[in-house]
Amino acid sequence: MKQKLIFATNNQGKINEIRQILGENRFEILSLKDIDIKIAIDENGSTFEENAVIKAKAIMELTGEMVLADDSGFEVDYLNKEPGIYSARYLGEDTPYEVKNEDILKRCKDAGKGERAARFVCAIACAFPAGNIMTTVGVVEGELAEKPAGEFGFGYDPIFYMPDKGCTTAQMRPEDKNIISHRGIALRRMVEKLNEILDCE
Repeated sequence: MKQKLIFATNNQGKINEIRQILGENRFEILSLKDIDIKIAIDENGSTFEENAVIKAKAIMELTGEMVLADDSGFEVDYLNKEPGIYSARYLGEDTPYEVKNEDILKRCKDAGKGERAARFVCAIACAFPAGNIMTTVGVVEGELAEKPAGEFGFGYDPIFYMPDKGCTTAQMRPEDKNIISHRGIALRRMVEKLNEILDCE
């Protein structure tokens, strides 16, 4: 029997990515939409990790189930690590990412080659019905692209360039991106911990 695993998001792109990364051999991965939960959670933490914990605890308390939540974002050193924890809300939650990406590129138009360091960060929290919390973090380093490129991925992928791959993460096929992505790293670390716990039960 599969272990039910609620992931506290309504972002279908994110859920698809999570299902591809984790597979569904051991876990039945459900989104908030799948369990018909609509809730606005005040993500008032000051770090990715704090926000992930806030979301996971809120949904765990509503459902009584084990819940995973992530908080992830894009950091650009030239912009003092903006948009950071405000990545999803940058220029407004409903603003298309094409607009967000163009705005970031415009703000960084004077950044030199050595000033375009950027990264994706993902923190994942697991809230258990017993009240304990477990977290993992994944980071992938790269740089801000000169212009958007690629049709895969979502969010800031078109402007995140990985020099060692010679492309943006939006130019990578999902199965290739998931191997090296910040979310993939954090998720695999979390699953290792969960498997250890479940195997001991």
